[in-house]
Amino acid sequence: MPAEVNREKCTGCETCVSECPSSAISMVDSKAKVNPDNCVDCGVCVDACPVEAISL
Repeated sequence: MPAEVNREKCTGCETCVSECPSSAISMVDSKAKVNPDNCVDCGVCVDACPVEAISL
């Protein structure tokens, strides 16, 4: 199951984009979006998100 972004919580800080080792996260309409085809379920983005907007 790939990481999921709660768009209401996401502040668009882009921390997860730079932290993702598989380049699975991009910004869409100023919010993080996970590409499930690239996500390796590592959880780095979950730990990196300062507002806890990402879950596995």
